[in-house]
Amino acid sequence: MSATDYAGGPALFLDRDGVVVEESHYLGRAEDVVMIPGVAEAIAEVNRLHIAVVLVTNQAGIARGYYDWSGFAAVQTEISRHLAASGARLDAVFACAYHGEGHEPYRISGHAWRKPGAGMLVAAADMLGIDLRASCLIGDTVTDLQAGRRAGLGRVTLVTTGHGALHLKEHGAALATWPEATVRADAAVAIGEWLAGR
Repeated sequence: MSATDYAGGPALFLDRDGVVVEESHYLGRAEDVVMIPGVAEAIAEVNRLHIAVVLVTNQAGIARGYYDWSGFAAVQTEISRHLAASGARLDAVFACAYHGEGHEPYRISGHAWRKPGAGMLVAAADMLGIDLRASCLIGDTVTDLQAGRRAGLGRVTLVTTGHGALHLKEHGAALATWPEATVRADAAVAIGEWLAGR
């Protein structure tokens, strides 16, 4: 599908590590990819409804020199292979390697694309013409959800996979005051509920 196919519609924004794939602490090798059960099938359902699925991921591992863009690309290719086996796809992937403690040329603090900044989401909206207010972000950290709030998304969901259980324990009281925030067990559950409520 082309970008014009999504103009005016919502998008599903997904963090990667801890949401789509198991958290493995700086994932830079394809052989370390482990998909979280049920997520590929849930993404396939979003695809069938012609809703854009956009991956937005901080990649400090590149800035820190743990792996490079070719390692990142290999991981993404493996994820795409797993998704395709379930009839699913990502419509766009945005990654931010900038980090204040990284190596040059990625040593930049507070870059707009790095979550909790909304830069990747805004860039996706510009590219695909999507309606941010009608969109949803699913992440496993409060940082993910803050990016969604700053972009004006109508829904942000913390999942308890990845870092989510710890973030819920530490920030649950604050999240309870966010009108657009929900907490769910995993991305498959969160996606299904979001689709059912549209």
